[in-house]
Amino acid sequence: MATVAKDPRDGRWLARWRDPTGAQRKKSFRRKVDAERFLSDLQAEMHRGTYLDPAAGKVRFATYAATWTAGLGHLKPSTALRYREVARTHVVPKWGSWPLAQVARSDVAAWIGDLVASGMSPGLVRKVYLVASMIFEAAVADHRIARNPTTGVRLPRQPRREPRFLTPSQLWHLVDAAGDNGLQVLVLALTGLRFGEFAALKVGRIDPVRNCLTVAESVSVVGSKLVWTTPKTHQVRSVPVPPALMRHIEQEGRGRGAEDLASPAPMGGPLRLNNWRRRLFDPAVKRAGLVDVTPHDLRHTAASLAIAAGANVKAV
Repeated sequence: MATVAKDPRDGRWLARWRDPTGAQRKKSFRRKVDAERFLSDLQAEMHRGTYLDPAAGKVRFATYAATWTAGLGHLKPSTALRYREVARTHVVPKWGSWPLAQVARSDVAAWIGDLVASGMSPGLVRKVYLVASMIFEAAVADHRIARNPTTGVRLPRQPRREPRFLTPSQLWHLVDAAGDNGLQVLVLALTGLRFGEFAALKVGRIDPVRNCLTVAESVSVVGSKLVWTTPKTHQVRSVPVPPALMRHIEQEGRGRGAEDLASPAPMGGPLRLNNWRRRLFDPAVKRAGLVDVTPHDLRHTAASLAIAAGANVKAV
């Protein structure tokens, strides 16, 4: 039952109602007409299912963000860690003390402008914005705020790096420059495996009869720990391998058990991308006379070489 009555203590008009949970709520107004209009709108929201508890939006952003970051278990550990770090270092320091309902779109737009003016790269600005937007969107879903204040805010344009494709000649120079580890570069450049998938490849998933590799796991460094997960698509897949390359892969894994890694790190265990790049890949790129080549460019190279060899573009 919703009522409007005068408060004898201060002469203001009190609007009283029960929310969908049955809890008694109240709000004071200077004029009776304002209290009646408020209750009318509020009851309409209840009928539409869009009611928001006026107190729900008073929760501090930092408090709600802590709840949001604790609920990222559905994401891959590396992604969850990245979101938590962005929230901790960029988003919460700005909005932490603000009540959720007090953040307006104009406030977010001004914040984005400040980030750009500070020299933050467009790519990082977009990542920071994404995390903030996801937190506010979760607050909307929890019926704490009516709308996401980040919606419609314009972001700086991010120049796209053109995909780098190595020519066969460039690839062979890189393989040669990598020395004893050239096979690792060649496998990545001819199969298109992601580095984490390559690092997790086990001998038992090498099939020399069918000339293919079974990709079922990926391993990466999250924080300071190695984390094993499913591949990025969460699906096991079979990757074809040129017969000449397969002979070298098979030879490399000879003498190891099915559960042993096909290409372990020098001290044992899986290869770690940062270490591999710093100690092997980047020096090899320099010795090969190449510039601005990244490990991920080997994946682009695999696609390019496959298409050049007559593979179906859509299939690639």
